Amino acid sequence: MSGPAFPPIPDADWPEALDDLKGGFATGLDVYRVMAHRPELLRAWAPLRRHVVQETALGAELSEVAILRTGQRLGSDYEGAHHIVRARKIGMADARIASILGPLEAMSETDRVIAAAVDAIFDRHRLDPGQQAAVIDLVGSAGLFDLIATVGFYRVLGTMLLSFETPVDEGIAAALAARPLEPE
Repeated sequence: MSGPAFPPIPDADWPEALDDLKGGFATGLDVYRVMAHRPELLRAWAPLRRHVVQETALGAELSEVAILRTGQRLGSDYEGAHHIVRARKIGMADARIASILGPLEAMSETDRVIAAAVDAIFDRHRLDPGQQAAVIDLVGSAGLFDLIATVGFYRVLGTMLLSFETPVDEGIAAALAARPLEPE
């Protein structure tokens, strides 16, 4: 077999069952074009995606901290590349982004709380009471729930991307080639 078993579905082959999602988030990124091989899953995924991406109690920057760390822990080039670009778009400096991808000691205290929680989810599959308290102090109990959901959400996406060998979207790859991540 050559190429991915489940390549991104182009517009010409877009599933009729997902016509109403065409032109929105589902056709904006290849990860969702891959997920469209299972239309029912993509449809069910949409409301959770809206919450995790747009309505999170973490706020845009701490959400990106969680996503960047999750992508790094998974070894997902796709998630890493996409979220470096997204973090830059919301004003995060390259030095901060690079620190999130490195050792906890190199991060600000706020980023370290979120990244350490992501690490605990990967390493121990749970947050101990002290970590829960630290996250709640930072983003409240709603943020604690959203952090756990964000890691799970992106872990599922990252696993699909890695399993199906989904390449980084061309526009994102070009943006990173033009401006590689360089700590300031």
